[in-house]
Amino acid sequence: MNVPFENLDIHNKIKIDLNKSYDKIVIRNRGGFCYELNGSFFLLLKWLGYNVKMVSARVYDEAKGYGAEFDHLVIIAEIGNDNYLVDVGFGEFAVHPLKIEPGKELNDPRGVFMIELNGEDCFVVKKKNPNGDFTPQYMFSEKERKIDEFYEMCEYHQTSSDSHFTQNRICSLATEEGRISLTGNTLKITAAGSITERKLETEAEVQNILWNYFKIRNIISGS
Repeated sequence: MNVPFENLDIHNKIKIDLNKSYDKIVIRNRGGFCYELNGSFFLLLKWLGYNVKMVSARVYDEAKGYGAEFDHLVIIAEIGNDNYLVDVGFGEFAVHPLKIEPGKELNDPRGVFMIELNGEDCFVVKKKNPNGDFTPQYMFSEKERKIDEFYEMCEYHQTSSDSHFTQNRICSLATEEGRISLTGNTLKITAAGSITERKLETEAEVQNILWNYFKIRNIISGS
């Protein structure tokens, strides 16, 4: 609720550097996308004494299926004798760790989730939709990865026309009642089950929204 999921700097070609991510997120009060947010949160959890590892996930798209390996960076944390999926870099997702307990419904303030086993060392995390069906979010394994293994896909997401990050600027933040999101020039506010949307007509309006809702100032977007 304090660090937004955002791609406002991708036109600068972000390189994964967790020291720079710390400066950006903690010192300069910015956000980032998965490699920055989950990479930094991984270091925080490790510093706090948790047994954690970075793993690769492949994001699901209804039209295209699952993305490539290293499409998304997530965390697995050991709490007690159990493993939990931890993800603070996926936009609208669970706000609590999800216990990796295949086939069990997992209740979270942001919905009902389920993790299903898919092969020997592969899991699919799903979210229940309004129809009661579970929609895939992404596929992940428990194999530990190093940060440099994500470099190539990080560059892809900032340069490829097939990446949704290059389609529009995105800035999104969870709130107590829902979420505030800026996508392109559209502001969407979800609160207590109610959704309002507003088209922003000028760049000045966009900059005002970035400051008033996200405390981000003077961003020149290349999107």
